[in-house]
This record gives sequence, structure tokens and C-alpha cells, in this order.
Amino acid sequence: MSDTVIAGRYRLDDVLGRTGMSEVWRAEDLELGRHVAIKLLAPEADTARFEREARAVASLAHPNITHLYDYGESDGRPYIVLEYLPGGTLEERLGDKKPLPDDETFGIAAGVAAGLAHAHARGVVHRDLKPANVLFDEEGRPKLADFGLARMAAGEGTLTEAGTLLGTAAYISPEQAMGEPASAASDVYSFGVILYRLLTGRLPFESNDPLELVTLHRDAPPPPIAQFRDDAPARLESTAMAALAKDPAGRPPDGAALLADLGLPAGAGLATATAVLPGEVTQVLPVPPPLPQLARRRAPLVAAVLVVLALAGGALAYAMTRSSAPSDPGTVSSFTLSSTKKRATSSATTTAPSTSTPQPTTQQATTAVQTTAPQTTSPPPTTAPPPTTAPPTTTAPPATTAPPPTTTAPPATTAAATATAP
Repeated sequence: MSDTVIAGRYRLDDVLGRTGMSEVWRAEDLELGRHVAIKLLAPEADTARFEREARAVASLAHPNITHLYDYGESDGRPYIVLEYLPGGTLEERLGDKKPLPDDETFGIAAGVAAGLAHAHARGVVHRDLKPANVLFDEEGRPKLADFGLARMAAGEGTLTEAGTLLGTAAYISPEQAMGEPASAASDVYSFGVILYRLLTGRLPFESNDPLELVTLHRDAPPPPIAQFRDDAPARLESTAMAALAKDPAGRPPDGAALLADLGLPAGAGLATATAVLPGEVTQVLPVPPPLPQLARRRAPLVAAVLVVLALAGGALAYAMTRSSAPSDPGTVSSFTLSSTKKRATSSATTTAPSTSTPQPTTQQATTAVQTTAPQTTSPPPTTAPPPTTAPPTTTAPPATTAPPPTTTAPPATTAAATATAP
């Protein structure tokens, strides 16, 4: 860990990489308490190129492009503060020279294409797209990085004033190899080389001589993917081979066209490097409505249930109050009438076998009792005066024996039998 603090705010921790142009450090933002990546320009490096990279990244804001936080100069050295991406590079994932799983390949291809589509729509051409410049965040999302060779507008050349070829030979487009202006289609070609390697585990052209590689990319047709693998997903294979066309006019023109070839809508971006290939069956689960909507939908039902319960409780309370209150001699409550009917019915049922007439059915007996029940309820009010002269404790026996209903039940049974006899 270094004790160096840049701009009084960023403490340098570990070196992540060095080139002749710059060095990249993992640092801590002492003000915000987070990890960042700081790119420091080498003392003899091109300041204009460094500034161009900062402006290019600052003009872009997309989930699949590295975010720029700050730019400045410390002790005569320009620096760029970028988001820290701990997931490593795509080059590291391809180190074993084996193809990646198809789902992972599709997720990486979709994320890179989405980042290119965003940059191309804003006139930014990367010009150095390769696996070492594709980094992953902690959630596995692929992000484009290192826009050091980027141009803010298409149509600029690819040769420096000294005649040095820009870009990495293994991923350079044919037009860049011939010194022609780079365009969005040049990034598409480099994308095709990356996708070819993801599917096969190898490059379409391999050589230890960079100049030979440049010549192969300029003149030689790429070998078919089926030559190295016969089970590659058709959509990914066709997208890779279309992107590797020698003529820029024969390729998908930009990142948005790559998304369309992958079967994704314009502006799509994936959260992680793993996705479902187009054509695979997926189950779409219905999204439940938010809790406030559920509450609004259930409120009328809950209110209705509460009203019904309140009415039922009120009716029950009213009935119990009426049954427990002293009866007016001139009126008969519905609750008393119902109780008398039940006693008459039970008495009729128990005394019916003693009669010599044909036995009526239970329904008929009940009907008869209902028709005569009003007559049987008159005696109880006439017997009310005796309990008034006696102590309150002597009124319980008459209530339990209930003589009047027992004596009136046989006439009801006889009436029922007479009414039902043929």
C-alpha cells in the first residue's frame, strides 16, 4: 500500500496495471469512503490522448460502460478517476483457451453490444475493442473500458503522425489495417473477433507476428466456426461471421444493429454476463400488484364483511333482549312464538303414538302445530299473576315443567290427524 494521496483525496493502495502510457491504481476515496480506480498518465505520455479519453468517457453514461468520477492534475500528472471494477477482465476469463458456456457468451455479447450502441449513438468510436478492455463489476456486468484511442467523431484516421498503427493487431479491422478511417463498423469487426473467440476458444487468425496478423485480417477470410465447433448456437454464430465481413458495408453498421442480430431491442442492456439465449423457453411469472393496490381492492370487501357482521350482531342482540324482557299480555314476540312452536312440535311427536288415528308425518304435524300455535300461547300470560305473590325462587318449577304446552299438544295432534285423514 502506498502513502501517496492524489489531490488530497485519493489514497493509492495497489497497482492494477502499468503500460508505457499510464498506470492504474486501486485507490480509496477518503471523502466518500469508497474504492475507485485512478489512471495516472506517464510523465512522457501524450497528454492530448489522455484528455481525449477523459472527454470520451465523460460523454457516456450506460450500465455497460465504465463510469468516470473525476479528472484533474496532481504534481504535474493528469489523472482520471473511474469506478472500480473488481470482477477482472474478459481476457482473464478466456485464459484457458476454451469456449465459455453459451449463456455466458450471450450475456457478454449482449452487454458489449449495448455499450457500443450507446457510444456509437453519441458519435464515439472505441477503436481498440478487445477482451482486455472488457471488465466486470461485482455483479458480473460487462463494461467497456479504456477509451484511450477513442475518437469523438467517426472518420478520423488510424495512423499516428509517426506512422505507428493504433489498436491491437489480433482484433484490428481490415480498414484500420489499411490505414483507412475508423468507424462504428470497425468496432463491430473487433466485436466479431471477440465473439468468435468466446464461441471457439481461439482467434480467427493466430500468429506471433503482429504484421502477419494485420495482413490476415486485411486479406484472409475467417475459417468457419463449425470447423472448430459444430454445436454453436446459430444466432451467435451468424452474428460473429456477419461482423467479420471484410467490407464494412457488409457488416452490421453499429452496436444497435448488433443488438438486433442478437434478437434484442435497441437500447437493451443486461444486468449480468449471463442471459437466456433467444429461442429458449422461459416461464414468465405474473407480477403481483403493489401492496397499496391490493389494499384498495380489498377495502370494499372488508367494509362489506364488517357491515354484515355488525347487522348480524345487532339482530342477535335485539332477539336476546326481546326474549329476556317481560312479555306484554297483549302481544306475543316472535322469539316466544318460535320457542312455543318448537315445544309443541316436540310434544306432538312424543304423544302421537298413544292415539288410535293414523300416524301423521313429521312435516304434517309441524304444519298443524304452526297453525294452532297462536292458540296455545295464550295460557302462559294468564298464569303470570301467581308468581307475583310467591317469592321469586318459586317461579322456576312452573317454567321447567311447562304444563300448558303438554296439555295442548294432543289437541294439535288430533287436529293434524283429522286434517290429513282421507
